[in-house]
Amino acid sequence: MEFLDHAFMQRALIAALLVGVTAPAVGIHLVQRRQALMGDGIGHIALTGVGLGFLMSANPVWTAALVSIAGAVLMELIRMYGRTRGDIALALLFYGGMAGGVMLMSLSDAGSNAKLVTYLFGSLSTVSDEDVVAICLLAAFVVAVSLGLRRQLFAVSQDEEFARVTGLPVRALNLLVAVTAAVTVTVAMRVVGLLLVSALMVVPVAAAQQLTRSFRATFAVSVLIGVAVTLTGTVTTYYQDVPPGATIVLLALGVFVLFTALAAPLARRRARAAEAAVHPAPRGAGEADEVRV
Repeated sequence: MEFLDHAFMQRALIAALLVGVTAPAVGIHLVQRRQALMGDGIGHIALTGVGLGFLMSANPVWTAALVSIAGAVLMELIRMYGRTRGDIALALLFYGGMAGGVMLMSLSDAGSNAKLVTYLFGSLSTVSDEDVVAICLLAAFVVAVSLGLRRQLFAVSQDEEFARVTGLPVRALNLLVAVTAAVTVTVAMRVVGLLLVSALMVVPVAAAQQLTRSFRATFAVSVLIGVAVTLTGTVTTYYQDVPPGATIVLLALGVFVLFTALAAPLARRRARAAEAAVHPAPRGAGEADEVRV
């Protein structure tokens, strides 16, 4: 446990814990809405915010959050009102965000290939105290929304038409999902990187779905998986010279493979239990058979 003696590891573990909680908590709504790649698109948009932060000599976490929110809201508005299909709008913002980020970082005095790589793939050693404060505030917003509006978000993610009939503000909730996804990308970029953040929003949820049958159980299990893989990956990078983002994502994929392997026998057991409940064996059948013999 000597890694806890280092200040940079303490900051990294705090950031990893918050990422492990927030990414699956928002990702479950994206998966239910069949928007699993939305986090990937927002991640590329956030790169423009990072470049803007370097150009303005500001904290890139805050500028990335603002640009990501603007891009996510624009993406959702195009999906709701525009003639362009949602996947095309995502692709346009995807490419524009990447190009804008690279251009802005090249124009800034602080921009360099090394710094660009830390935001693309994550770098725990470069997480500062200011980054931790920003991540904590942004994560608190995501958790508050995910828990405080969990029923409304569940309804709009499952069936928009039903949610609209029940009187829920569907458009506002859709925009809120987009905003929380953008904030989550910003929270996670210092740990797993902008190119891999979407995986941490999707893979734990996909793994949890293999063994769970309800939204609440999937939510809880996916968050536990997220926390486990982010903390384990962070500690692994301390002892091994490996990139944190790739390590965390590979651990999450390993959990998915394990849960998928366990899902088949569990499904068979549930099927047998359900069949037994529907067609129970008649009382005294065994004794009657013995008498006839």
